[in-house]
Amino acid sequence: MSFDPLYYPYASRRATVYARNGMVATSQPLAAQAGLDVLRRGGNAIDAAIAAATALTVVEPTSNGIGADAFALVWTGGKLYGLNSSGPAPKSLSYKTLLDRGSTEIPKYGWIPVTVPGAPAAWAELSQRFGHLSLTDVMQSAIAYAQDGYPLSPTLGRNWKLAFGNYRRELTGDEFKHWFETFAPNGRAPEIGEMWRSPAHAQTLQSISETKAQSFYHGDIADRIDRFSRNYGGYLRKEDLAAFQPEWVEPIKVDYRGYQVWEIPPNGHGLVALMALNILNGLEFTEKDSVETYHLAIEAMKLAFADGRKFIADPLSMRVRVEDLLSPAYAEERRKLIGQEALQPEPGQPPQGGTVYLATADKNGNMVSYIQSNYMGFGSGLVVPETGISLQNRGHNFTLDPNHVNVLEPGKRPYHTIIPGFLTHEGTAVGPFGVMGGFMQPQGHLQVVMNTVDFHLNPQAALDAPRWQWLQGKSVEVEHSVPDHIAEALARKGHHIVRPLGSGGFGRGEIIWRDKHGVLAGGTEPRTDGQVAAW
Repeated sequence: MSFDPLYYPYASRRATVYARNGMVATSQPLAAQAGLDVLRRGGNAIDAAIAAATALTVVEPTSNGIGADAFALVWTGGKLYGLNSSGPAPKSLSYKTLLDRGSTEIPKYGWIPVTVPGAPAAWAELSQRFGHLSLTDVMQSAIAYAQDGYPLSPTLGRNWKLAFGNYRRELTGDEFKHWFETFAPNGRAPEIGEMWRSPAHAQTLQSISETKAQSFYHGDIADRIDRFSRNYGGYLRKEDLAAFQPEWVEPIKVDYRGYQVWEIPPNGHGLVALMALNILNGLEFTEKDSVETYHLAIEAMKLAFADGRKFIADPLSMRVRVEDLLSPAYAEERRKLIGQEALQPEPGQPPQGGTVYLATADKNGNMVSYIQSNYMGFGSGLVVPETGISLQNRGHNFTLDPNHVNVLEPGKRPYHTIIPGFLTHEGTAVGPFGVMGGFMQPQGHLQVVMNTVDFHLNPQAALDAPRWQWLQGKSVEVEHSVPDHIAEALARKGHHIVRPLGSGGFGRGEIIWRDKHGVLAGGTEPRTDGQVAAW
């Protein structure tokens, strides 16, 4: 990877971190330290990823939990492996069920959007296939933080308070009382610096670690989830949990100016980032902070998202092949649509044929790009009584349109927003990267890759750089750090420029690159409480 380690064109709170023996980059310092502790005790990058991921369910519950989904890209033994641990809709739920009830859309909260949680199975699967230490050993820090408590960090505390205010307005049914008992035990959100603990969460994590997640899908925890669902008219059953298995998948990629950018295949939307990069492959950029660079990247992303929203679904339901969407010929067709004015994106016709991200690396060359999420912060608003399990609401991404590939059907996985990324060059690992944040994620991936490959920014500078986010139509949200003259010039090109009132939803990323000498270089997100822990 060619970049100037001292080049910082943007104001930064942090410098790129360098190390040789191991590195863990996460959005929460306590989770990063949990992963580093495992590396120091003889664990590998996979063990460290599990340690950080399980700790994040405790120390950043505003973004993920035990009831989350997960995806991973694992580099080991000179090969990249992909793990899809996203759960399907219950077998008793379909679009017809909801239409018959008079529903016009899938709600954000409650039992209807709850799908089978995949994260516990991901931890067990990664540990069994690639880990060095036992799952019980690896999850010690997570269990201790849940049992003994920890003080809230600044971004965590702010997000917790926002979620509490929203849930107090939105969650009025009796089924939601367990969320408030667990996450607002004093009738309010805990404050920044205040201790919070969840002994029930600790007991659940202990059971998962000791049974390698069997208790979650086949045992006592599964019984509790089933009983809670039945008591409140939910559709999720123990049979749905018992039938779930994580899936090892072949990662997909595009070649971008000599580097290979890898993503998980659908039902995740990493394909959107790859389609956009494929379009940009035929264009040249002379400088990063120019109107033309912003314009071309935004237009490519709009076109890729238009295709993604039409074609991406559970792979068993897709009507278009991934290889056709990533073909150079199709990228050329889409590229021709980009002009000097902002376009209204429409899908093409290819040939027929709340989230946490973490990155880890060890001294032996193993590297992991890992992401897990409940979606929309805490998720469905449902917490399984006396377990600390906040259930995800990934089913909200389904549609009730029977003609759409992403229509809700029994046992089907939804269009998924969480995506881990990975970069290689000439058959060797450069490293893991990711930018969490719903539909911002492929847009963050695009911008991080461009910052790295096109403009040679070091990992921290690549994350510090001002970001934009396409919203819909011609609307584009830009950070306040985007210069006024660029924003105004984009507006003259027909873009509807929006500057958010607050910090905005521009994602939170982590990067670890490895050079040819085995030296690790890590960057962490300045927009959250992130940390790179290394030795």
